[in-house]
Amino acid sequence: MTVELAWAVQEELESLLDESGHLRTLAFLYASKGVNSKALAIWRILARNYSSGLWKDPAVENDLHNGSTDVISGREIAATEATKILEESSDEDLILQHLGWIADINPVLAVKVLTSEKRVTQLSPDDVIAAIDSKKVEILQRYLQWLIEDQDSNDTQFHTLYALSLAKSAIETFEAEGGSANHGTGRLEEAKCSDFGRDSIFQSPVTERLQIFLQSSDLYDPEEVLDLIEGSELWLEKAILYRKLGQETLVLQILALKLEDSEAAEQYCAEIGRPDAYMQLLDMYLDPQDGKEPMFKAAVRLLHNHGESLDPLQVLETLSPDMPLQLASDTILRMLRARLHHHRQGKIVHNLARAVDIDARLARLEERTRHVQINDESLCDSCHARLGTKLFAMYPDDTIVCYKCFRRQGESTSVTGRDFKQDALIKPGWLVTR
Repeated sequence: MTVELAWAVQEELESLLDESGHLRTLAFLYASKGVNSKALAIWRILARNYSSGLWKDPAVENDLHNGSTDVISGREIAATEATKILEESSDEDLILQHLGWIADINPVLAVKVLTSEKRVTQLSPDDVIAAIDSKKVEILQRYLQWLIEDQDSNDTQFHTLYALSLAKSAIETFEAEGGSANHGTGRLEEAKCSDFGRDSIFQSPVTERLQIFLQSSDLYDPEEVLDLIEGSELWLEKAILYRKLGQETLVLQILALKLEDSEAAEQYCAEIGRPDAYMQLLDMYLDPQDGKEPMFKAAVRLLHNHGESLDPLQVLETLSPDMPLQLASDTILRMLRARLHHHRQGKIVHNLARAVDIDARLARLEERTRHVQINDESLCDSCHARLGTKLFAMYPDDTIVCYKCFRRQGESTSVTGRDFKQDALIKPGWLVTR
């Protein structure tokens, strides 16, 4: 009887609140009783009424009168309360049903709903991705980032989708900015200004996020991403992708000729680790093709930094007749001197190694030819029998045994128990003192 009375009281209270228009109180009541679907429906109605101007928002009016710049509207409050409910819910249908209107109000709240760790059962990534509005690109990107970085997803589909989404956004940002000719620091600074709004999900420009992800992940399809940005001006991103595909020449062309980043080009040659990479880069500087003027200063910088590892004859054959002699003379002279110095150093090292080898051979010969004197009083160090005219053996540690004990001990272990295969013996006379 008590339970029935309680339900009757609750239903009457709900009816009174509904009729009197106290929807906020009713929403909180439903949420406290776990009736999430009704609570969310009310918060949605409140957000829509505040948005349409059907209801005046007292909080906004008070803030405006007080001159406050940090205004939290009624619709924002409604979305926040709905988010609190959905963060703990594992009802996927209910979550996806209300995701859209929350995302319209505040994308950050929508991301909190999707990435919440409070729920018992996580949402299906495929269903979430399918449900996200195609216009809400930042929400999709943040959700994919969460899957990859926070949930350690190794699904190549998610990695490729994330890379493609970032690339598309980067192209749109570049075109919206009027296609800056220099894809570098200046462009990134512009992106920081144009990319972020008050409700922006990310704290870094899309180009920066794209470059970091392309470099750090090995699970996306570089060819698919390259097909998307092939006709764009995203040269640094192309260099990263060509590097993933092992296209060394194309990477060098982009770094050296398109971006004119000599430091990055030389660093890439160092990573390749072959002298011919530097020669290839030198060829590009001296003969850029497509009617471009030779990049003599970059070539001199390359010779100055890495000329010692290059063949002077190859360099002289590669140098253009149009290159001003005063630019390269000091560098070439230093290369020749360094080459001669390395040659002389090599001969010194060779002769030292030869001397060490001769000393080692002499020490070995002396050890093999040394004599030991045995008389009638000499004893076997193992069985202590007189040696007399018996056959005997001497170990490297100068212990002497009769042949019988030698057969028992073996040739690598002396009477002292030392195993010369495991514990080698080095006498002072064997050490090279040169």
